[in-house]
Order: sequence, then structure tokens, then C-alpha cells
Amino acid sequence: MEPIRILQVVTIMNRGGLETMLMNYYRQMSKNGIQFDFLVHRTEEGHYDKEIISLGGSIFRMPPIKPGNYRRYFKELDAFFARHKEYKVVHAHMNENSGFAIRAAKKAGVPCRIIHSHLSDLALDYKYPFRLYARAAIRGNPSHYFACSARAGEWLYGKKPTGGQAVTVLNNAVNTEDFRFDEGTRAEVRAELNAGDSLVIGHIGRFNEQKNHKFLLDIFESLHRRRKDALLVLAGDGYLRPAIEREAERRGLSQSIRFLGVREDVARLLQGMDLFLFPSLFEGLPVVLVEAQAAGLTCIVSDRITKETDVTNRVTFLSLDQSPDEWSSAILSASYEHADTRAMLRERGYDAAAMAEWLGAFYRQQLETAAASSQ
Repeated sequence: MEPIRILQVVTIMNRGGLETMLMNYYRQMSKNGIQFDFLVHRTEEGHYDKEIISLGGSIFRMPPIKPGNYRRYFKELDAFFARHKEYKVVHAHMNENSGFAIRAAKKAGVPCRIIHSHLSDLALDYKYPFRLYARAAIRGNPSHYFACSARAGEWLYGKKPTGGQAVTVLNNAVNTEDFRFDEGTRAEVRAELNAGDSLVIGHIGRFNEQKNHKFLLDIFESLHRRRKDALLVLAGDGYLRPAIEREAERRGLSQSIRFLGVREDVARLLQGMDLFLFPSLFEGLPVVLVEAQAAGLTCIVSDRITKETDVTNRVTFLSLDQSPDEWSSAILSASYEHADTRAMLRERGYDAAAMAEWLGAFYRQQLETAAASSQ
């Protein structure tokens, strides 16, 4: 029997939280006759592209979405859906820019058009008017509205989507068993980091404005004055990384910071940390915070992040208006014990296997409904 094919619309399949979550679902569903294909918006290869191909998926490329490129982009979207009548379910994950793909899918007669919000805010910058334009393309075009949190849903769709449809909150789930704490793994990771008995503070995220690395350095500088053995581990990459590396060197902190780049072993890396620090300016419901909690870590995060993030009672929210010294005091008074939180995450709906089963059943139901209505 031919597999069911679902089109996932994304920016690029790199190792971000959304992309990792999609791959968690894909690996589960591919065993049960559901195949993911990806419509991406970058010409370069993503970190997950080879695995997608190995699992039987296809990758289609669109040009990046830019204001001066709209006319060409809309034309290519229309041409894509005209060529690919096989897709009856389109699931778009590009926040406000998802509206363009969803509108084209509706125009082409795709019956199930899911728009999925993964953020809860965006900075006010020169792109803001174009984001409003993109958001207008959403109105009336999705058949279903998803969000990673209630706050993320309200941010993109307002109090209620057009037509008064309900928003389905789909938890950013992880493979909980991958994060089972192991003393041997912890010792290996800390040896690789040359951490010894240091207090290891971790952060995983792209180097961009959203993740607030400059304030993270301020916090760590304060902490380092009070605990000279403190070590900061930064995993991820992005255009701001060189500037943050230079700033760390200027402050004399380079020897106490590990810049690890993009990692494929996040579950393993978290074992070596004592605490997770996440002072983001805005988020939806970040997968990496679920992962950190799955590893049993205490997390100290900004209060710009939805309280829905705390699924293990191990998250402390602090205001970005509080001083770096207040943040470092919270770190020094926190617990560094790794708790076993797997059962709690499963109970609260954050286990990827269970969520993949739910989403797979949803896709199948939509296809059955579409088939029945076409008869």
C-alpha cells in the first residue's frame, strides 16, 4: 500500500526546536504508513535533509520569502500546487508567512490546510509592516488552526480565528526516554567540556536577537564574579555568534565559556549541565525547554515565555527588568539535582510517541473526510 503523504511547509530543516519535533513525529509515523514531504524556503541543505531522504521523504525548494520577491513567490506557489495534486493535507509552520502557502493550497483545492503558530511575539523592526501583510493572507484560508501554546495561538490568530474556529494546542513533545539521566554519560560530557567540578550553566539556541545572548553574557559575568569555577556552555549557531564571541573575549570570559556550535547530541549534552538558562525576549513554547526539563534540569527563564512552559515545576521565571546580579543570585540558590521527570512529561502530554499517534490519527481522519466528500 502506498504511504499517506503529508506536506510540511517550513523555512529550512535545521536542528531547531520545531524541526527536531517534526523529525520526532516523522520517525514515528514513517513506521505506520505516513510519509512527510517538505516544502522548504532555502536553497542550502538543511541538517535533517539527508535523513528525510533516507526515510523516503521528498524535499521541494522555494525561494526565500522577501518583500521584493512576493510576486515571483506567489507564482511559484501556485505552480507547485498545480503540479502536486497528490497533497490533501498541508501543514504550515512558518508563523505569519504560513498564510501565503495556505492561501495557495486553498486556491488549488487542498481540503485540509493546517496553520501552526510556534511563536508568541516578534520584535518591532522594519519587517513589521510586511508581517502584517502576511498575517492578512491567513484570514479565512486555513481549515484548521494549531499552536504550540494558547499564547502562541492568540498571538497569531487573535482571541478567535476567523469564523470562530477553535485553536488546537499541540504540545511540543520530545522522546522522553532519550533524556533518561545517566551518571556515566554525565561524566563523559563533563570530561569533554573540561568541566571538572565546575558549576555548568547551559543554553541551547540560535545566535539571534530573540535568544538575548548579550543579557545572557551579563548574567554569566555576574555569576562568574561570585563563582570563579562557573562554566557557560552555549550550543547553537547563527549570525550573532562572532559578535558574542568577541564580547566574551573583551570581558575576559572566553576561558570560562564553551561555544559548541550546532549539536546532534542535545539529550546527551544536557546530562553534563547543572542548570539551564534561557533569557529569551520572546518564544512560543520552546522545545529545548521541554528537553531541558526532560533531562531533569532546573531552568531559569525570562518571564516573556509563557507559563505553559513549566510542565515539571522546575522552571523559575524572572523579569528581564531584573538585574544580572538578581539572575545570578537565583542561579546560586537553585537546585542542581537532575530529577526523573519522564512520567510527569508523559502524563502532561509531552511524549513524542503519544503526540505522533494523535497527529497521525488526525491526518488519517482528515483524509477520510476529504475522500468521503469527493464521492
